Parts: sequence; structure tokens; C-alpha cells
Amino acid sequence: QVPLKPGRSLMDWIRLTKSGKDLTGLKGRLIEVTEDELSKHNKKEDCWICIRGFVYNVTPYMEYHPGGEDELMKAAGTDGTDLFDQVHRWVNYESMLKECLVGRMAVKPIAAPKVQFTCLVFLYFSFFFFFLLELVVFSKLLTLDLVFKSSNYDWFQTDSLVTIVIYTKQKDMNEELVIVDCQDKRLRGEIIMDDNSYLVEVDLDHAVSEDVAVNIAEKIGKVEIILSKKDNIHWKVLGQPWEGHNTFIKRTDRGLFYRKCKLVSKTEVTHDTKLFCLMLPKGTHLRVPTGQHVYLKQIIAGTEVVKPYTPVLPFLPLDFQEPPCHDGVHIYLMIKIYSRGLFTQALDHLQIGDYIFVSNPEGNFKKSQVQASEDLLLLAGGTGFTPMVKLLNFALTEVSCLRTVKLIFFNKTEDDILWRNQLEQLALKDERFEVQFILSQPTKDWVGKQGKISSSLLSEFVKRSRRDSKVLICICGPAPFTEQGVQYLKDLGYSQEEIHAFTA
Repeated sequence: QVPLKPGRSLMDWIRLTKSGKDLTGLKGRLIEVTEDELSKHNKKEDCWICIRGFVYNVTPYMEYHPGGEDELMKAAGTDGTDLFDQVHRWVNYESMLKECLVGRMAVKPIAAPKVQFTCLVFLYFSFFFFFLLELVVFSKLLTLDLVFKSSNYDWFQTDSLVTIVIYTKQKDMNEELVIVDCQDKRLRGEIIMDDNSYLVEVDLDHAVSEDVAVNIAEKIGKVEIILSKKDNIHWKVLGQPWEGHNTFIKRTDRGLFYRKCKLVSKTEVTHDTKLFCLMLPKGTHLRVPTGQHVYLKQIIAGTEVVKPYTPVLPFLPLDFQEPPCHDGVHIYLMIKIYSRGLFTQALDHLQIGDYIFVSNPEGNFKKSQVQASEDLLLLAGGTGFTPMVKLLNFALTEVSCLRTVKLIFFNKTEDDILWRNQLEQLALKDERFEVQFILSQPTKDWVGKQGKISSSLLSEFVKRSRRDSKVLICICGPAPFTEQGVQYLKDLGYSQEEIHAFTA
């Protein structure tokens, strides 16, 4: 994010969209936009962007964009769908930019090819070649279809239970890859398989209790979702399918699913940061994997606003004899409350017992990245500390090959340091762990290191335990902190494969 000018907050943008002002420059008309026309609007003072076939005049939004004008200009006069999906897939742009809608992209006409007689022989052999190619492709698709069908489901029942069985054939299946929501007779079970997801989604034939059990046979990848009948009657069918039922598609094409979670506690961590504890609804099975985040969604002044947050633990466990037992009921979020932050102010005004929408987990971090490393180095700026909490716990609990785990924690002042006492206790408890606090605005009494992230600071603290040791460096913080840090690390000779930047 970049600092915005006064009067350019999200709330100011919402007010502008509701003011009745013409934000498209077309006086309420919707037009069909050709590629040639779109390409002409590629300047800051005249900027159109296409997202999923719809064209928006984002010129009036320039100064309100949290990522800055330069980010918007990357897609100026072009189809920005791919860029949008990489950075902002979770944002409800239809709601945010509805008053900026110019129209649809024009469908390009397909010209009929002109074939001359002299080309017929060439076309004949081309047709024969492509026919053979199609046979090869079809055989591969048939193989893929068999893999897909192996992910199909069965169901059976007893007098009191209904069990849905999903055969994934994935040997490393675990409970973090299974997400189940069962409320008001609607069952939604999503199975994550690498970059894809398989979905079972039906309106159940009869009512079930709020208790849902999930059993996983990890070695063969079988998943069982067990429901308890409210009435001991025989079901003729499982239920009526939803549109996405029994489909296997890319996760990015699936879209986000939200459930209502209840706020059960708010605890002060520092002067401006609080630990929120949310309770999942009964009938939900959800475990947020290490290094992944969720999205919180609120309706503010009639506009849907969404922000990403990385769940943490309620505290840093100091006993690493065995993995901690998570109750599977609560999600903990460490959130900094900004005095002018529309979203975080709304969060802070939530009362105990209020509800907020929480999405499925997202993220591309893999635990295997840690399991293949000997040195784990964590660079955190402010609340960029949040993904490091579960990562620290996982590394020190379950990864025996690690020699060193080091956290370099950048903050403005001592009062801003999150969980300082817990981190210092952890360093005393486990000899593999070291923490270094670096302040950019210290008092005269501060005896530790000071400064902002830089190549010289990183060269001092980011080191391998041995010359040839395998290292993983994870970095998270405000966008400039992360971008600069990644570049400094590359300048110091670390490869892209050795660096993981958290973006949420």
C-alpha cells in the first residue's frame, strides 16, 4: 500500500460513488468497446481497464487506489484480468467500480478463411496431421478424465448417520485440505488437491444435526464426511445438487466461499494492535494451513469491503515436545487498528457476539519448503509478523533437520513490537531460535540495532549456518518493505527459490 492524500480514503471513494457524479464521462451511457478504442485510453488522466470482459474508467479512482497509481497504470488501456487475479482476486471490483462501468468489450468477428485450390493438398495433409494429434490429445484427456472420476464420491447411510465418501487417490491428504460447511440443510465439502479443488455441494434431502465429523485415510486419500440424521428415516437421495456440485476445477476458478463467524473475544496486544478470536459456525470443518491467509468481508456504507489476514495462534507455545492440539473451532487474527482505516475501525467497533464473514484459506506457501531447509530466516515488518507465528511453531515443532531459525523483526518503536516477551522467552527455551529486533524510530535508551531494511543490515543478520546449507528466507510486511527486501536478498546472492514473499 501507498500513503493516500487527505480526503482519498475508502470511505471518501464510497461517498463519491454515491454522489451522482458522472464517473465514466459517458453521461450514463454504456458502450461496446473495441480493442483499438480501449488502447487509446492509456494515460493517468484518461485510463480505461478491462476486467473479465467489462471496461471501467478508473481515472477518477486513481488517487483512491491503496496500491497507488502506478499499479493501476500497469493495465492501462489493456485487459488487466490476469494482473488483477494475481494481486486483487479477492476484491469485489464490481461493487467498488460499478459507477465507473463504461461497457462491454466488443466481440471480435471471425473472418471466413479464403482457401485457394492450390492449398487443398496442403489442407488435406494438415487435416490428417491434426486428426492424429487429436487422437493423442483425446487419449490424454481420457486418462485425465479417469483421474477426475477417481475423485468422485459415494454415499451410504445407517439409521442414524449419512456418510459421504470421496476418493481422491492423493496419498498426502490431510485435514487441512478438507473444508466442510453444513448449515440449514446445505452441505458444501471442498477437497484441495494441489492447485485444483473438488466440490460436493447439495441441498440435503433431510435435516441433519450441527455436528459434522471428517475422517481421512491419509495413505489412500479417502475422505469421509459424516453427518448425523435428525430423524431416523431412510433417505432416497442425498439431496439436490448445486451448480458446482461434483466438479474438479482450478482453485482460482472456484471463487471464494464465506461463512459467518462470531466474535468471541478481543485482546490488546500493543497500543494499536488487537488479537481477535472468531468462532467458526457449528457444522464447519476448517483448518487454515501454515502460511495461508483468509479474507474478512464486511458491508460498509452499502459497499462490500474485503481484506486479507493471516491467522495466528493464541500464543507462542514454549513446549515443543509435540505438536499443539488446535481445537478446530476458533480462528485468531492479530490486527492493527488504523486511526483512519475504514475497515479496521469497523472491525474494532464490533461487539462480542457480532458476526463477520470469513473466507476459505488461500495462499501458495508449502510446508515442504521448510522441511527441505536447514536454515530458516524470517524477515517481518510490523504486522508482517503474523504469518511467522504458525511458521515458527511448525518449524520448531515438526522439522528436525533445521539447524537455525532466526527472526529479524523490524518495527518503528519498542511499543510496536508484537509479543516481544514471548519471542524472548522462546529464544531462551530453544537454542535453535534467535530473534533480532530492529527499530527505525528508537528512543535514546534503545541499545539494540536501529534502521530500516537495507542491504547492509541484511548482510549482517541473514547468513547461512554453513556455506552450503539449504536456506529458506520468508519475508512479509508492507509492500515497499517486502519488495525492497526481496531485491536486497537477491543482491546478496540468494536465489528466487530460496525466497518466499508473503503478499497478504
